[in-house]
Amino acid sequence: FPTFSFGDIPALESQVRVIGYPVGGERLSVTRGVVSRIDFQPYSHSRADSHLVVQIDAAINPGNSGGPVIQDNKVVGVAFQGLRAADNTGYIIPTPVVKRFLKDIEDGNYDHYAELGVNEFPLHNPAMRKALGLPNDGVGVLVTNVIPTSSADGVLKSGDVLVSLDGKEVDSAGMVLVDGEKVNYNEIIERKFAGDKVAVRFRRDGGWNDVEVTLKPLHWSRMYAIEYEKNPRYLVFAGLVFQPLDTNLFATAKFNDVTLRRLYTDYVPKGLFEKHKDIVVLTRIESDPVTSQLGDFNGFAVEKINGTAVKDLKHANELLHPETPPEYHVIELFGANRPLVIPSAKVEAANQRVQENYGINQLSNLED
Repeated sequence: FPTFSFGDIPALESQVRVIGYPVGGERLSVTRGVVSRIDFQPYSHSRADSHLVVQIDAAINPGNSGGPVIQDNKVVGVAFQGLRAADNTGYIIPTPVVKRFLKDIEDGNYDHYAELGVNEFPLHNPAMRKALGLPNDGVGVLVTNVIPTSSADGVLKSGDVLVSLDGKEVDSAGMVLVDGEKVNYNEIIERKFAGDKVAVRFRRDGGWNDVEVTLKPLHWSRMYAIEYEKNPRYLVFAGLVFQPLDTNLFATAKFNDVTLRRLYTDYVPKGLFEKHKDIVVLTRIESDPVTSQLGDFNGFAVEKINGTAVKDLKHANELLHPETPPEYHVIELFGANRPLVIPSAKVEAANQRVQENYGINQLSNLED
């Protein structure tokens, strides 16, 4: 069969063709669009990952996703998402992203992207630049946070000014010049793999520093990604329903507890994953004689069970099912002013009632 070869990123204002089977008909559809922007944007599938995108003025509708985008008889991208709030605004995955993915899975495994692991703030303000001892040359961004265990941990720190990566100057908006286009500096990291090195130049306390950073993925950030085709993990105990916090749960349950929202936001940036593989959440309190007077604590995160800090859902299950149960199980919640207390002697009967009343086949699913 004849095949297409990959082309380069299409130039701004150049024309491309989008091929696919969108809604509205049965036959192959071909639409034309003009490249209007090359940017670094979130990908809608996971809602957590940001990568290089090419914006075109052709509508990309359901059915177009996954279709090739052609220019000069070469594939220059893959159609994948549109902007609902605007007419004729579509996005394609450019070939550098596609090629990186194909190389990543050559061994049969997808290892995800390597991450530098810093948060930054643009340095446009002249007064701030002067206070940091920087010339007003539009170069450098302020490092505001270094994620624990990330590639940059132990190398960069808050207050550093990131100046260049692999010799490419980082401007005050965090942009670098790649393939003739200004894109987010993370694009330099995106084109590398775990174990690769990146040359980092930064300013600290008035001095210039040059180091090599070995890159690695930040797997804990997957907590913020939408997951598909996975059964939810849960634990039911005497009418209390516990689940690990992730974006699927956070988006659907719409919890109002401020403490839980803070735990969700800080999970990766503040390194909460070092102590909590899971943030275990009390998502429901099913009606039962044992739970009738416990109060409304739906959406509170579990801090301790029987005096021990909870590490993850499996650990919570172990703490609730010790070899020798205490007279009462005491469950402490983040941000709550009192614990939940469950008599151990009543747990088994409560579990049976809850299973029968709510049609629950099994009391737990602790594996992904």
